Amino acid sequence: MEVVAVDIGGTHARFAIAEVADGRVVAMDEPVTQKVAEHPSLQLAWQAFGESVDRPLPRAAAIAVASPINGDLIKLTNNPWIIRPALIPERLNAPTWTLVNDFAAIGHAVAQLGPDSFLHLCGPDEALPERGSITVCGPGTGLGVAQVFRHRAGYDIIATEGGHTDFAPLDAIEDALVKRLRRTYTRVSTERVVAGPGIVAIHETLAEIEGKPVHRLDDKALWALALEGKDELAVAALDRFCMSLGAVAGDLALAHGPSGVVIAGGLGLRLKDHLLQSGFGQRFVAKGRFQGLMSGIPVKLITHPQPGLYGAAAAFAQEHAL
Repeated sequence: MEVVAVDIGGTHARFAIAEVADGRVVAMDEPVTQKVAEHPSLQLAWQAFGESVDRPLPRAAAIAVASPINGDLIKLTNNPWIIRPALIPERLNAPTWTLVNDFAAIGHAVAQLGPDSFLHLCGPDEALPERGSITVCGPGTGLGVAQVFRHRAGYDIIATEGGHTDFAPLDAIEDALVKRLRRTYTRVSTERVVAGPGIVAIHETLAEIEGKPVHRLDDKALWALALEGKDELAVAALDRFCMSLGAVAGDLALAHGPSGVVIAGGLGLRLKDHLLQSGFGQRFVAKGRFQGLMSGIPVKLITHPQPGLYGAAAAFAQEHAL
């Protein structure tokens, strides 16, 4: 059966036609990426996708959204679109549909993809466990968090809002970072630091500590400078970002009690080389009396180019037992 898979984030909406069978994804076409800001609603973005593929769309939808999935009205966390689940069959001409949290979708991708879709980051260099809990987290416009629980009968996905837990500073630099963020936010959550926009506050904090002028740059400009290695302070901010992400991923692992961790998110794959070279791994295991426990957890980076789309289709296949 064919289904339109959709992955809606804070900045982009991605569409692809996927084929599903026997509860799994069989194939997926090349994705089409649209900027959320260019369309007032999901319905209009859906129509634009239909025009771009120049063929009748399947009458089935698998939609992953960056928001909790509950109630009759879904307001996305970092996106102005509003989704009314009851209207999906009419508005999208899709009488068969599935709606999941974006990181729950990535959890489905983690559960179904093979070992060749993961890169080892730290811990034991072994495959993700076939039984037990796997924490999935990753930075994009926000910080997404989910759990995969593998058991004898298959797997279950637990969507969470773990990205909104309190950020815990671990040294003087992070103390200064939290102090700066509190000027704007009364409460500093983890995604204020280890999501895409967080690099701005990190960069400004480092500039202030170094006694350098604090130049106002947006996160996109800073990420470009950091990833290209063109600005020493931006590169230092990137290194600090990776360290903080390691600490947060370790905290989530302690909370979830997993036997594996996967880093994903819109920035995850772009950070591949930096995560391997930074203090990510050291911060992940640095949990005091539990350092030995943390050292035994395999930590992977998902390398599939579209895990949200793949996972949305996988969630559809699981729900409808196709």
